[in-house]
Amino acid sequence: MSSDPRLRRRQATQTPPAPPPPPPDPEPDSTMMGLDGTSDDRISGQQQNGDSENEDGFKLRFCTVCASNNNRSMEAHLRLSSPPHSFPCLSFGTGSLVRLPGPSLNQPNVYHFNTTSYHAMHSELQAKDPRLYRANGILQMLERNRSVKWGPERWQDWVPGVPRVVPRGGGGGGGGGAVEGGGVEGVAGGAVGGTEAPNGVGEAAVNSGLPAGEMDRGSRGVEAGWVDVVITCEERCWDAVVDDLFQRPGGGNRPVHVINVDIKDNHEEALIGGNAILDLAERLNRVAREERERSGTIGWGGGGGRARMGFDERVPDVVAEWQEKWPGLPALWTLAWF
Repeated sequence: MSSDPRLRRRQATQTPPAPPPPPPDPEPDSTMMGLDGTSDDRISGQQQNGDSENEDGFKLRFCTVCASNNNRSMEAHLRLSSPPHSFPCLSFGTGSLVRLPGPSLNQPNVYHFNTTSYHAMHSELQAKDPRLYRANGILQMLERNRSVKWGPERWQDWVPGVPRVVPRGGGGGGGGGAVEGGGVEGVAGGAVGGTEAPNGVGEAAVNSGLPAGEMDRGSRGVEAGWVDVVITCEERCWDAVVDDLFQRPGGGNRPVHVINVDIKDNHEEALIGGNAILDLAERLNRVAREERERSGTIGWGGGGGRARMGFDERVPDVVAEWQEKWPGLPALWTLAWF
C-alpha cells in the first residue's frame, strides 16, 4: 500500500513530543524512620558509627590527660577543639583529687573530680585571695577552662562507649591536704580530706559561667563516647592510663593509640606543649585521611578494616617524625584497646 510523500515529509519536520515527567518521589513512611528521627535513605551514605563517607569532614577524635585536668590537658583541649581545626576532644585527669596551688606548698586547694565546676573553683579562689591567685595565673587558667567545658573529669571514672548527652551536675569541693609537688596541677596521690557538694543539674547551669549550649564543649563530636587517640602530658599519667586500659574488660574491641608528650607543669610550658600536641594531631589526622582515601572507610568506625589497619601501622612513624621537630618534649607510644 502506497503512502502520500507529502505526509511523510510533514511528519519528518514535526518535533517529537517531550517525554512525560517522572513520577514524584513517594512520601517517607513515618513508621520506617530511624530512631533518631531521620529516614534510612538519608543516612545511607553514613556508617553506623556516624563517620561520614565524605572525607572532607573526617576528623580523628582525641583525648588529653594530665594530673588534675586543669593546666596541661586543658590547654591542649582548647587548642585541639578551637577553630579552624575543631577536633572532637575529651580531657581528663588521673589524680585522686584535683589539686591547685595554695598560699603555701603544704596548703593546696583541693577539689573533687566530676562534681566541682571550674566556675565554682574560680569563685572560691577569687573570694579567698584574688591578688595571689591572679598573680600566679590560677584565675586566668580557670577562666580559660570554663570557656571549654564544665569541670574537671577523672579518667578512671570514664566509661568509654557511654553516650555523653546528659548535662553534668556540679558543686564545690574543698579541704586542705598535703601535696608533694609544686606544679599547677599538684600530684596524683592518695585521698585528701574534703567535703563533696551535692550534685545538681540546675546548679551546673548556674555555676558553669557559660550559656546552656556551651556547658560541655569537650563532648562536641565525641557524643558516642569513643576516641581514637589519647595524649597524656606526663609519663606517670601515661602509666596510669595504660594500666587502666589493660585492666578494663575491653568489650568494645576498639584500638586506641596512647601517646605521651612530656610537658612540665607550668603555664609557659603548657602553651608550648599545646602547640606541639596540635601539630601531632594534624599529622595523625592527615595520615588517617590518606588511608581512608586509599582503602575506603568500611570497618573504620568499629576499629577494623584496611584503612584503620594502615593507619595503626603508620602511627609510630608519625610520632617519630614529630619527635624530630619537638626534641624537647619526650614522647612515648603504645597501642591499647577499649
